[in-house]
Amino acid sequence: MNWHQLSSTDVLKKLESDSENGLSPDQVEARQGEYGPNSLQQTRQTSALMLFLSQLKNPLLVILAVGAVLSFMTGHHIDAIAISVIIVINAMISFVQEYKAQKSIDALKNMAAPKCLAMRDGEWQKIPASELVPGDLIKLANGDIIPADARLLKADSLQIDEAALTGESELAQKQAQALPEADLALGDQSNRVFMSTPINRGQGIAVVTETGMQTEVGKIADLMQTTESRLSPLQRRIQELSHALIWAAFVVVALIVALGIYQGLTAMELVTTTISLVVAAIPEGMPTVVTIVLTLGAKQMMHRHALAKQLASVETLGATSVICSDKTGTLTQNKMQTLKLWASGEIYDISGQGYEPKGDFTDPNGHVVTPEHHFHLTRMLGFSVLCSDTELVEENGQYRIQGLPTEGAVVVAAAKAGITAKTLQKDFSVVRTHPFDSGRKMMSVVVQDDHGQHHLIVKGAPDVVARHSDAIDCGDKRLDIVSNESIITEVVEAFGREALRTLAVAHRPLQDNEIDLPAEKLEHSLVINGIHGIIDPPRPEATKAVHSAHKAGVRVVMITGDHAVTAKAIAAQMGIVKDESADVITGPELNQISDEELITRAANVSVYARVTPEHKLRIVQALQSNGDVIAMTGDGVNDAPALRKADIGIAMGQGGTDVAKDSSDLILLDDNFATIVNAVSEGRRIYDNIRKFIRQALTANVSEVSAILFAFLVIIDEPMLSLAPLMILWINLVSDGIPALALGFDAAEDDVMKRQPRASGESFFADHLGTRIVARGLVMGGMTFFMFFHALSLGESVAYAQTLAFMTLIFGQLVHVFDARTFTTLFQRNPFSNRMLLGAVALSAALSLLMVYTPFGQLAIGTEALSSPHLLMALFMGALPTLALSSLKQVFGLRWL
Repeated sequence: MNWHQLSSTDVLKKLESDSENGLSPDQVEARQGEYGPNSLQQTRQTSALMLFLSQLKNPLLVILAVGAVLSFMTGHHIDAIAISVIIVINAMISFVQEYKAQKSIDALKNMAAPKCLAMRDGEWQKIPASELVPGDLIKLANGDIIPADARLLKADSLQIDEAALTGESELAQKQAQALPEADLALGDQSNRVFMSTPINRGQGIAVVTETGMQTEVGKIADLMQTTESRLSPLQRRIQELSHALIWAAFVVVALIVALGIYQGLTAMELVTTTISLVVAAIPEGMPTVVTIVLTLGAKQMMHRHALAKQLASVETLGATSVICSDKTGTLTQNKMQTLKLWASGEIYDISGQGYEPKGDFTDPNGHVVTPEHHFHLTRMLGFSVLCSDTELVEENGQYRIQGLPTEGAVVVAAAKAGITAKTLQKDFSVVRTHPFDSGRKMMSVVVQDDHGQHHLIVKGAPDVVARHSDAIDCGDKRLDIVSNESIITEVVEAFGREALRTLAVAHRPLQDNEIDLPAEKLEHSLVINGIHGIIDPPRPEATKAVHSAHKAGVRVVMITGDHAVTAKAIAAQMGIVKDESADVITGPELNQISDEELITRAANVSVYARVTPEHKLRIVQALQSNGDVIAMTGDGVNDAPALRKADIGIAMGQGGTDVAKDSSDLILLDDNFATIVNAVSEGRRIYDNIRKFIRQALTANVSEVSAILFAFLVIIDEPMLSLAPLMILWINLVSDGIPALALGFDAAEDDVMKRQPRASGESFFADHLGTRIVARGLVMGGMTFFMFFHALSLGESVAYAQTLAFMTLIFGQLVHVFDARTFTTLFQRNPFSNRMLLGAVALSAALSLLMVYTPFGQLAIGTEALSSPHLLMALFMGALPTLALSSLKQVFGLRWL
């Protein structure tokens, strides 16, 4: 139902309500049975226990669990305990992250009004808002929160903050008259009020039209519950990698078991071998190390004013190909500012940032002028301040306004000329104020000057003020407005082309007998003194960040509740679009086009204006259908569904609602778009480092599996393991895991923000990473087996031979980690630039040596002390594969090696 199109009488008739008595008790009871409570319903949440158990479905953990059970059944209790601890740690890390995510609807509920005034059976009664039904008459007053969606019947200077719902930063001016247009965005429905929005000023009476889940906030709550969050690119890649590793492990285990049966191994030997292979094939530390690397990245982002709620979002930023950003407060300063001013025939540009009262006035010739030398300019600014309820306040060197944003722009512009309410006190005193209302669309004040003369000063939209004016102040002349109205029209149009909102100031002297007249009888025969050109200007650092994003191949899309003209102009100024001729899609237009058409157009459109929550969700889905990885910013309730749907939702930390923050993955602590681009750079660095870790870890796994496989293939008479299960666990978690973890501290490669975003379906193994892992792993595995076989040929025990193989592989991995740091070659990156890595390598080597040369280590993992020549041989033979393969790659330019 388009309630905004109906008259008050028709609305009441449709709802079968009475403007004098409201609803009867019987009507209330019947409607409560039909519509239910006026509250937001929430789907059943998963219990903490079930959420934890669901983490154990991870394929890698399932395989490790099988290994733990087999170890326990065969008496390898230390192996079983070690594997079980790894499983629990990995499951707990995932559980904690998901458990924190179940809060969005609670935040929405907290926004609802607990009680309200409703007309029941002819009396105003204070009732719980949850008991409201369609047709109830409700009384609205300053400071209240709207308890349900309603159609206004009366409005007295009613102003409501709908920013959280519509994205519009200006207070919504409300009135009770019907609106003719059928397809109006929420922000344009001036005769309706919406659940959960606070009243900033004025009062009114309204009739409830929708309650509970049928309200606009209810629809958002439903969207949030029915919108499924997508797996992040990292989560999808790890899932794919897990499945690949499981199949690889299955194939290798099947091959070894077949060989073992052929060679006559006992059941116990087969089980022991299977355990070793499972442990060797699965990078046990991968979930934990990836989580730790992401946590380190999250800490770095925190230093750059970005708080990661979901660790996976840290990496997702690096894969982002489109950033969908709100305009107000993110791309712009969210501080209305007078940039141009027309006074008595002259146009002035006004510089400065935010609310700080510092800036220059520049004439059309580019000359800086001194305002006090221009009488008409200072008079217009003085009148602007007198006709304003807003104050500029300084606290600890920071400036803010108390009052309306648009009036704040006017007051700050005057302060830049040294004109404030305080400086005007000696010349003027305010006698009476006529506040703005939606009927007059103007504000006026009666002031008395120091000569005792009274004046009426008026402020409002230029077209409205012009209708009540007789003349235009043009320097030393007063021009008749009837024949010179084009002057005002041209200024308004010129300011409009720059997306400047306009506010006119006018005055007239009053006779003593006029002072106490009502506003309607005073506001006529005015003289227009000037026009403010006001806008919420772009953040300078955000404009630079847009250019940086484009260089990195990341497209920026503006999605705003503001008007199309303003949005397009800001987008052109910031370089989001090339010029103001760029295509813009508005909310009403979105209602007319199909999803298929939107998917086609979304590839080229970078500005969306006057949009609703459903529109934002459709835009995100359309971009995702084109294969893009989407980062979506938002601060209001209206942004929550799209934040959940996007690959990464980014909420505003300073101006954002709790709903937006709870629905997001990342929170901007400074509400600054530039922080997002910094986070993209950090995300790319983190993804690079995760790939480096995977290369290091999987190279070790290939080495271990191939060393065992070579032993089975070569030593036919008496098959034996070249590495014991606990030795493999040690390599994976300590000697390999610690240095691999230090890769998370690696600085970004020089070209990190010069590359195009990686494709959403790109594998971890892209750019020949898979062939490098296999090549190095096989060579290192072959070298490990060679050392094992060499020790046996010298008559050493199996435990001694396994220890020699163990140290060869450890030294090999400790050298290989320096090669894994770069996607070029070992020789093209300074090995001393990551001090954390140097320390980790030294610690890993020292701990491994302790496991070889101490009784505890020998007992724990079954090692024997090596002779010094054999230890040096293990170091040389371990380092040889990496040095040889890196040299071949460097000399012959073999990218795959």
